[in-house]
Amino acid sequence: MPVDVSEMLIIGVSTRALFNLEDENQLFLSEGIHSYSDYQQAHENDILAPGSAFPLIKNLLQLNKGRDKRIVEVVVMSRNSPETGIRVFNSIEHYQLDISRVALTGGQPLAPYMSAFHIDLFLSKDVEDVQNIINNGACAAAIVYDPPDNFNADNKQVKIAFDADAVLFSDESEYRYKTKGMAAFHEFEKANEDLPLDAGPFAGLIRKLSRLQKLYPPDECPIRVSIVTSRSAPAHMRVIKTLRSWGVNVDEAYFMGGFSKEQTLINFGAHIFFDDQDIHLKESSKFVPSGKVPYRSDSRMNQANVNNKQEKS
Repeated sequence: MPVDVSEMLIIGVSTRALFNLEDENQLFLSEGIHSYSDYQQAHENDILAPGSAFPLIKNLLQLNKGRDKRIVEVVVMSRNSPETGIRVFNSIEHYQLDISRVALTGGQPLAPYMSAFHIDLFLSKDVEDVQNIINNGACAAAIVYDPPDNFNADNKQVKIAFDADAVLFSDESEYRYKTKGMAAFHEFEKANEDLPLDAGPFAGLIRKLSRLQKLYPPDECPIRVSIVTSRSAPAHMRVIKTLRSWGVNVDEAYFMGGFSKEQTLINFGAHIFFDDQDIHLKESSKFVPSGKVPYRSDSRMNQANVNNKQEKS
């Protein structure tokens, strides 16, 4: 019987994002697939340590408890073969993660399978896979950083934080800031505050999260969403009005105006934070799980960044 996915959040997660497989990945890179395969089979009963995406995935799956219909599905997606995936299956069972769907492509790219599994968000440590997914617009996708030390997750809620431009919204405004400066950016955003921003790669995800939130009484919702952006007044109004036009109400919003984001993310207790800029993610990832949202390969932001580097050199 076909599954109704319209009101279901479906997360695709790579094995390296869900579990800590960095030593094994280094073995694969240095000695090849045969050594990697032999090692995984020899250690298939050794339980893997949690990876960056583990706290988010664990808490998301708990949203299904006590409900007549599942509202979250997680699909483990990997270029592993079925043989080398046994260690991952054993670790999923050990941690009692309610995951039944798996895609093991035996070395083939994962991007073509996003639509087959109706993925809303894909989390991975593989830059190529994430870039391909962003390029073809299949779903939201992010490259997860290494897990932070001593991250203590709130097990009663799911807390997701987003940057604004080039994540929830298109990169148009960020490009204007990069190429024309802050004054021109603020002037344009103020003049166009009633014109909704174009959707970015994570617009569909925040809309889906907003629909799930409405399944709960407002004072009992276990899903909490925050925006943590470098924007500040007067550019904040366009963000709020755009979300309103989408029918999305975020729980918290922080317009940092260039201040660092990590303390705000710690206070919020983010299970994951999505941003497009390494300058923010390098710090935030020390304290909360973090994921980079790459620009499309043909994005003008890539060229703008190249030009900025050349001007500074």
